[in-house]
Order: sequence, then structure tokens, then C-alpha cells
Amino acid sequence: MKQKINSLFKAASFLEKTICFASLAVLALLPFILMVFKYFGVNLIESPGRLLAHIFLILVFFAAMITAKTDGHIAINLTQFIRNEKIKKTLADVCIVIAIVILSILVWNCISYIKNGVFFLRILDIPQWIFALVMPLGFSVIIIRFLLKLTSRRSRIFAAGAILLGTVIALPALVKIFGGIEIPAWISSWNESQFDAVFAVKIPIIILFIVAALCGMPVFVALGGIALFMLIMPASEPESAPIQLFYRLIESNDIIAIPLFTLTGFFLSESKAGERLVRAFKVMFGRMPGGMIIATVIICTFFTSFTGASGITILALGGILFTVLQQNKYKEKFSIGLLTSAGGTGLLFPPSLPIIMVGATINSYFYFSYNRSTGYNIVDFFIGALIPGILLVAAVIGTGIFISRKEKIPREQVEKGQTGAILLDAAFEILLPFILITGYFTGLFTLIEVSAVSVIYVFIVEVFIKKDIALKDVGKVFSKAVPIIGGILAILAMANMLSYAIVDSKVPDSLSFWMQNTIESKFVFLLLLNLALLVVGCLMDIFSAIFVILPLVISLGLAYGIDPLHLGIIFLVNLEAGFITPPVGMNLFLASYRFEKPFAQICRSVVPFITIRMAVVLLVTYIPFLSTWHLKNPVKAEDFVTVIAEEESTVSYIDIWPEGGTEIEKGKTVQLTAEVFGYDGSIPSQDVTWTVGNFILDPLESETNISADGLLTVDINETEDEIVIRATSVQDEEVITEVYYFIVD
Repeated sequence: MKQKINSLFKAASFLEKTICFASLAVLALLPFILMVFKYFGVNLIESPGRLLAHIFLILVFFAAMITAKTDGHIAINLTQFIRNEKIKKTLADVCIVIAIVILSILVWNCISYIKNGVFFLRILDIPQWIFALVMPLGFSVIIIRFLLKLTSRRSRIFAAGAILLGTVIALPALVKIFGGIEIPAWISSWNESQFDAVFAVKIPIIILFIVAALCGMPVFVALGGIALFMLIMPASEPESAPIQLFYRLIESNDIIAIPLFTLTGFFLSESKAGERLVRAFKVMFGRMPGGMIIATVIICTFFTSFTGASGITILALGGILFTVLQQNKYKEKFSIGLLTSAGGTGLLFPPSLPIIMVGATINSYFYFSYNRSTGYNIVDFFIGALIPGILLVAAVIGTGIFISRKEKIPREQVEKGQTGAILLDAAFEILLPFILITGYFTGLFTLIEVSAVSVIYVFIVEVFIKKDIALKDVGKVFSKAVPIIGGILAILAMANMLSYAIVDSKVPDSLSFWMQNTIESKFVFLLLLNLALLVVGCLMDIFSAIFVILPLVISLGLAYGIDPLHLGIIFLVNLEAGFITPPVGMNLFLASYRFEKPFAQICRSVVPFITIRMAVVLLVTYIPFLSTWHLKNPVKAEDFVTVIAEEESTVSYIDIWPEGGTEIEKGKTVQLTAEVFGYDGSIPSQDVTWTVGNFILDPLESETNISADGLLTVDINETEDEIVIRATSVQDEEVITEVYYFIVD
């Protein structure tokens, strides 16, 4: 029996890997194939973006499942500083139990969404809800893998209780799942009252999730838990979180490039590309003072621009470059400091994943907050990051050369008579960024096509031309890449959901209002922003920070007249500086692990590089021209900043919804419900929700005006196929909310 169970688990594991690897391969191959056929005027698939987006959805959850199996999900884990092993183990188990509660709620909510949601599309004649099944499946498998981490009987009992607690909290979802069954009165009563009880302790619950994340609970679970409670509480609908999770994944096509560029980075790091580039750049710069330093920084920049994570560059290339630097008489302390610092220089060069994510986050924020676009595309963000990136590279190289001259390190010995052969040997890798950048900036390739081309290119070069990776070992490259991809995408999915929840809650507006009344100087605000982002860079990975912290900062920047593109570059430069800032910079720990040196020694080695990096941070922060020189139509902050009224005007925003959801049947009397909030988050009206009034569609008066407690007016206008509900403040006549609903027969 035991042997059969083991065989079943092995078969399930094989199927899981096959689906994950296949989805990743299809994401790389399909855009490339479609691009080739499009060149000849042939469209193979109608709406290929939809297909790619749904395959991406499968990849997100299967990669997250595999990452949970390998214990690879990104976690902060400050418990590493606790010496008592018993306390550490107890805290780890508590974090797992809390994670299971959150994931259990999500499982039931996702099932409710699949049963009761509206899925119009068919992808390759497959109903859209089939693809959505991957959400509850993924969360369930992750729960099982978290359970298997628990070793003590007591911990497993608590974990079982956690599943039960999550199920109880998800009771509204269960009621909707089993809607055809007669529900006992006491369950209905609980269903109606539990949200009020949970709402009262929402803040302590969110604080608990943050503390758990600091103690080692995977970051993606903490982000998902916070988003879950922020989205469910106001709406009282279990589908709120899954809807955001599903649609924000399938509608953001640009983020498909993230796993593909990451896979490109792993093909390069698993081959001998690093060694070839080291020899090539040594030949090119070796005769110059500090030539090996220049080569090291450029190589690190090259790799980080593809992987999107400086930590991966340290782990993948640290050993090779450290050995080369030692062979060229560079001191150990200097070599470690240079490699730890140089890892982050590539974040500001295309095709950097963080730049793509910053651009997407800023544009999404403007869309959801102001129903308008910044007018900036990803190319604008890439161009805006170039000068700051060049400054950062020059600063690190300059610091390295200064130290090497001060310590009288001899010039590197260059291999004579082999220059041409060495450069030719590395030609394919050197050409890669030029091909991709030229293709993208000239409009020849879209961002997804660029990422697909990068994977196909390095696959052909490293497997068939250079033969560094045997064809049978390609699966091993996928196996190493997927846990990283899964960790990044899990955070991306949950943080994207949290980003929407933050914007929807109007927290950024409230924070902006408070800051404007507390700090008047733009320069003081920027200095405080620099300090705050350094702390964020120390404690959070770059992907979490972009999706969670950036939405909070955007409205603040607008309030002080800072261009959103400039703000995005400030954000990235500060974060990367935070990664090497003692005492808890994340890259310091990775460097300590990679070079097998004490943490304190790593901290001392990066001090000169931190100093010069801070100078670059200040230059980028206080000289906007470095980032915005190329903008023809820069964003005017005054067009987006809402003038905050005096205290007597208490309405900040209002949620309005008619019963029946986003589709309203013609001729039906519809009850309109609203929820009004003040600038401080308070609710001016007596009740949490209240009825504004009733209206009848078809016929509907050309304009229906309803006064709501003297605070605002609600205008309802009908067109041929939709109604527009607009709420306007009585005092300042500002439009607070404008929502659209479809009319169906």
C-alpha cells in the first residue's frame, strides 16, 4: 500500500513538473512562432494574447506549487537572529499555521468565484473557468506542502485547526457554493454577522500578518492575507479577492516577460557564458588601469539586467569573478565588496524586470485612481533609467579603480595574440543585449516577443552552438529556474492584488493628505523618502516593494509635484542601495553565503561602495532632468492631485453598487446601495451601508438626482447599453466616484 502511495505521489510530481515546464516552454515558443508567421502576413491564432495570458496563469500557480515543495518561497525571516532553536522552531510552526488559515480562505473563495462568477470567454474552445480551477488547486497543494513541513504531532493538530478556522471564516463562500441546498438559519445568521466582527479586528489581523512575515511566513502569503481582508471587508463578497487575482493576472500581458527573462538568465548562468565574457572583457579593458574592475561591473550589469535580481547575479557569478579577481592580485575584502555592490547595477538597464514592473504599477495606479493614463510606456521608463544607470556603473567602477590605485594593485595580464579568438568566442553573448534592445526600441518586437527571442536565442547558442548545456540537461536548467520564477510570480500575483486593494481603500490619498499637512518642503519630503526606501530595501525583496510600497508613494509624489517616471527611478535606485545597506541588507546575507565569509566582514567590505552609491541616489533624486530629459509631454501633477477640502467636507470617496452585480436587467427595479468614507477612513453616515434610493431602468428619466444625507448627490444616466452612476460632493462639486454598469435584456 505504501509503495502504491509513493508511486502515486511520484506520478503527481512528474505531472506537476511536466505542466509547469510545458507552460513555460509554450510561453517562450508561441510568441516566437507567431512573430515569424506574422512577418509573412499569416495570423495563426486569433487573440493570441488571451491564450498566452491563460497559459501564464497556469505557470504562476504550478511554479508556486513547485517552489513550495522546494521550500523556495521568498521570506524575510528575522528569526535567524534568535539563538534559541526551540523558539525558532515554534515561531516557524506558528507562521505555517497562520499561512494555512489564509490559504484555506482563498481556496474556498476561489471555488465560490468559479461557481458563481461570470466567464464569457473560451480559450481554444476551452471554457475560461477551466483555467481558473488552477487557483484553488494551487492553493490546496501549497497547504499540503506546508503541512508536510510540520514534524510534531501538536503542530499538525494546530494545522488541522487552522484549516477548520479558515473554512469557518470562509463560510460566506461556502453558502454561495452550496446555494442550492437549504441553509440552516443559524448559518445564515452567522454569515450575515461575521463580517462585522472581523471588520472590528481588521487592523490587528493585518498587523499579525506583517509580524508573521517578519518571522518567516512566505511573503506572498502575507501579502495575500492582507489583500484578502482589505478586499473582503468592504464588499462582504467572497469573490472579491479571487476576481482581482484572476483578472489582474490575465490582463497584464507585459508581466509574461518576467519568467522568460529569468529563464534566459539561468541559461546564461548554467553555461560557460560567464567565463567567456570574463575573458572577452579582460581582453577589451585589461590594459587599462582597473581593467578587471570594469569587466566585472559590466558583466554583473549584463546578468542582472536579464535576471532582474542582483542576488541571483551574486550567487551565479560570484564564485567565477571572485576567483578571477584574486588571480589578478585584488585583495579579498575589495573583491567581495565590489561583487556585492556591482550585482545591482543592471536593474537600471533594459530589459530589466523591475523597470517593467515599476512602469506597469504606475500606469495601473493612474488607471484605477484617476481613470486616466500617464501617457508613458515601458520604453519611456527604460530611457529614463539609462543616465542614472550609467552614473551608477561609472560610480562603482570609479570607486574600484580609486581603491585599486591606492593599494597599488598591478595591471592585469592580457593574453597576447588571442584577442580576436577570445572576442569571437564570446560574440554571441555580447550581441544578445544589442539584438534585444534594438528590436524593442525600434518597435520590431513587443516586450513579450523580446523575452521570447532572448530565451530561444540563448537556448540555441548554449545548447547547439557552444554545447555548454546538453539537450538532456535542459530540464535541469528549468528545475533551477522554476523555484525562482515561482517565488517571484507568487509575490507578483498577491502583491498585484494588494496593490489594487490599497488603491481601492484610498489609503494613498489619506497618506498624501497627512503628509501635505505635516511636511511642506518638497526637498524634505524627498530626503525622508530616500531614508524610508533604504529601510524598505533592507527588509523587502524588490518585487514585493514595487507592488506594495510604490502605490503608497505615487500619490505622495504627485502631491509634491514629482513626475511619476522620476519617482519610479528614485524608487529603484534607493531600493538597490538598501539591499547592500547594513545591518539587514538582503544582498549582504547572500554574499555571506556565497563567499563563505562572516556577515560582519561582508558589511565592512561594502562601506566604500555604499558611500558612493548614496551620492548617486541623491543626484538622481534631486536632479529630475537625469530621468525626464526625454519626455515630450510630462505628467502635470496638478491635473491629477485633488484639492483636499477643509475638515467640514468629510466625504473622501464613495462606493456605489446596484443589487445584481455589474449586469442589470432591463425593466427591473434596482436598489442602489452606497458606502461613504471620510478622509480619515471614518464613515460619516450612521450605518456602514445605506440605501440611496431606487430607480427603474427602461424607461428611466434622462437624469435621476438623489441627495444622500446632504453630503453628496448621485446622478444616474442611461445610455443605450450602460448606465453611469456619478457621485458628486455637495460642498466643492468635485466628482468623487464614477462607475459604469452594463444593461442586459
